[in-house]
Amino acid sequence: MKIAIQHLYRPSHEGDGLLYAWFSSMHTRVDILLYSQKPEEELMSVVERIHAALSYLEKIANYYDPASELAVINRTASICPVILSRQLYTMIDLCMEYHGKTSGCFDVTVHSENYNPDTIHSVYLSAEERSIFFQQPGITINLSGFLKGYALETVRAILNTCCIENALINMGNSSVLALGDHPAGTGWKVNFGNRLETDKIGMKQSVLLCNECLTTSGNESDGRKHIISPHDASFVEGIKQIAVVTKNGAVGEILSTALFAASPEQREALLVNLRPLLIDYFLIGY
Repeated sequence: MKIAIQHLYRPSHEGDGLLYAWFSSMHTRVDILLYSQKPEEELMSVVERIHAALSYLEKIANYYDPASELAVINRTASICPVILSRQLYTMIDLCMEYHGKTSGCFDVTVHSENYNPDTIHSVYLSAEERSIFFQQPGITINLSGFLKGYALETVRAILNTCCIENALINMGNSSVLALGDHPAGTGWKVNFGNRLETDKIGMKQSVLLCNECLTTSGNESDGRKHIISPHDASFVEGIKQIAVVTKNGAVGEILSTALFAASPEQREALLVNLRPLLIDYFLIGY
């Protein structure tokens, strides 16, 4: 029988303990470090809550699972309005809001049939009914460029409820939440972009995070093409990556995806317009 959650625990003489746990979720590996005076059993219960919460998010918002709530919506919302769970409504509503804030560079409808930049305007959300309706057939919503960032904020809420002040959550090295401090010092040092080719000597490949999120979008090889341009519905090509540091993981995931999908001119404009939301950003391979 496969063990869903594995972990190691190391106590210290000062009463603090470091728990390292890992498991698979959302098609990636999730690594969790919790540094606290709480006993091992209590820290493991926190990890189990996180595992359950991520499993639930995947159940409702996995584009590729035909049984997910999102998949059902994609099949039926063009026939009649569909009532959404509160969490899925919140996610889609936030994505629709940031479509406007990113000048259309973040678009969850890019996988729709006969997609064009106006497709998203055929998605109708009713706050009063908490429902969604597609005003034309063939529309699909894909939250893959957003879900892990939203998951980080879900994890943050669990850690706050459980009074865990020092933690590092790493989802596939592309979505990271850092709270408080590492046992050996201030903040958490996180590496990124080290697998990408770059001709920029001295390019920064790590960042110190403290109560911040690091989210990245990009291609690590010529064969990796997974982000679709909202301008011409083609895959964004090239070995390059964008990393952003933000206070909010969901917003960070949106911004890294939008900046990667944007044209050079749009990227410059977005970096100016969205600067209040960005603590830092890195363009690698450009």
